[in-house]
Amino acid sequence: MATKFQNSLFASPQKRNTIVCLALIVATLALHNPVNRNPFINCDDPSYITENPYIHDGLTWAAIKWAMTSTGQAGFWHPLTWISHALDIQLFHFNPTGHHFVSLLIHCLNAVLLFLLLISATKRIGPSAIVAALFALHPLNVESVAWAAERKNVLCTLFVLAAVGAYGWYTSRPNCKRYLAVAALFVFALASKPMAVTLPFALLLLDYWPLERLAKGDNAGNSRISFGVAIAEKVPLLILSALASYITMIAQSSAGATRSTAQIGITSRLSNAIVAYAAYLWKLTWPVYLTPVYPHPGNSLPAWQIVVSVMVLAAITAFALRSSRKYFLAGWLWFLGILFPSIGFVQVGDQAMADRFAYIAEIGIFVAAVWGLADLLDSRRVPVKWRAVPAIAMLAFFAVFTHRQIGYWHSSVDLWTHALAITKNNFVAEDNLGGALLLRGEIEAAYPHFVAASHINPRDPMSRSNLGTYALSHGRFADALAQYDRVIALTSDPSLLGQVYANRGAAQRELGDDAAARKSFDESLRRNPNQFNAWLGLGLLAEKQGRYQEAAFDLGKSVELQPTAEGYLQLGRTLEELNRKSDAAAAFENALKIDPDHTEAQQATAAFR
Repeated sequence: MATKFQNSLFASPQKRNTIVCLALIVATLALHNPVNRNPFINCDDPSYITENPYIHDGLTWAAIKWAMTSTGQAGFWHPLTWISHALDIQLFHFNPTGHHFVSLLIHCLNAVLLFLLLISATKRIGPSAIVAALFALHPLNVESVAWAAERKNVLCTLFVLAAVGAYGWYTSRPNCKRYLAVAALFVFALASKPMAVTLPFALLLLDYWPLERLAKGDNAGNSRISFGVAIAEKVPLLILSALASYITMIAQSSAGATRSTAQIGITSRLSNAIVAYAAYLWKLTWPVYLTPVYPHPGNSLPAWQIVVSVMVLAAITAFALRSSRKYFLAGWLWFLGILFPSIGFVQVGDQAMADRFAYIAEIGIFVAAVWGLADLLDSRRVPVKWRAVPAIAMLAFFAVFTHRQIGYWHSSVDLWTHALAITKNNFVAEDNLGGALLLRGEIEAAYPHFVAASHINPRDPMSRSNLGTYALSHGRFADALAQYDRVIALTSDPSLLGQVYANRGAAQRELGDDAAARKSFDESLRRNPNQFNAWLGLGLLAEKQGRYQEAAFDLGKSVELQPTAEGYLQLGRTLEELNRKSDAAAAFENALKIDPDHTEAQQATAAFR
């Protein structure tokens, strides 16, 4: 009876593939379900979502227009990513559950697409299912799913895989219509994240295996083409890659993110890239000590690590070149090529590597390993039932690590505490842990982390900004100004400078230098017209000088951008001076809603009752 049921269940490839797809979705959703209970974290999520004023009203025409033209907000031109975040806000507002669930659904869809692409190209159900399951369940991918700001990663991968599917469709009967479909999906991938620039290279690998379109000589015949024709076929896509790379360089420059290449020498970058390639391989095999930030070692890498990494990479390359199994070389070059733009030859940011960078690249390693093992078992005539047990055990092994890794994203404090526990000299984690404690109101607990970050990297502008804010909150205004001036000398990031100039103005206002404070607030708004506390500072200056209409406008703008108890309190006082009693009462009520324990708001509200 069971055999008959199984035979009927797998009677057709369509039923079989549907069952595998459903199993992938169910397993992925079940394992990653805790992601939906996690909050936004304090790194990138604010600038991408919670404190991004351009998408606060959801999916509006103004948000779409901004998304299509913005390059400076995060150092990337990725309008589809911005639009997806705006749509999330439209649907879920700022409830992180909805944002996380959409990313998880896209990850599920990516796993299903990967399976369907592999089964379509190779007709091998077992290896295709295992590779897709590894992709769906591997802990190295937790970062891309659990980090709301990494929507760009899963979204870009969705369009990359769709473009690969369209390319397979094109190669079955090449024509302009089908090629345009490939190009359009490629543009969508680039508009989600520029890491897709290597897709033309990846398609050339697919021509080699599994499509096997390449033939020697100019007269290929049938469906085969020469290597020269295959390259020429990719030229329009390469032009799109070049254009996307140019736009990315402009965006990174406008966001102040290009300084790292100049600070880290070519020898250090080359050494780190070699070690990073080997480290990704190790983490795919033994996925422990995963964190969002791996500090760049600069020139401190031990010689033995570089030598061992070179030997490992050279050995794998030699094996792939000598093997008659084409998938070894195709998978290995896919891994090396997809990772190349983010491996650190051109250093952007302070990381040595990042788990999210391997999201697409790892597919090549999974394919090479699984196909190689499947062929080995075929040659030994190992029955299918004996293959299932180790396959399930391997997936369960990775699932355990994935479950544990998701738990570290339960809060910003948990995430950065874990990062500091498994890395050394991680000033980014120190900054972020201090910032997370600051958001909890634990100012004194945050302070040592800001100090530690500034000691690890004296040129770190973020720790200097945080030290300035700490001094400002403790009434040490001259010390705060000194720290803010250091930040201004260290960075060109418009977002950070917008905050720093606003805080600098607040310190100058407290010191009685109103003219200097106004210049700082104006400079803040020049860097970021939506810097709410710069508008607050201008409103307080105008109120102090009796310019109540101007103060009402500035303070109104401040609470529109970022509702705060202080902003509504000062707006209410200004409206009182303008004899707008009902509006003043509403402002005081809003202040009390935001902070029910605010004494001055309580007193002001009571006066109107």
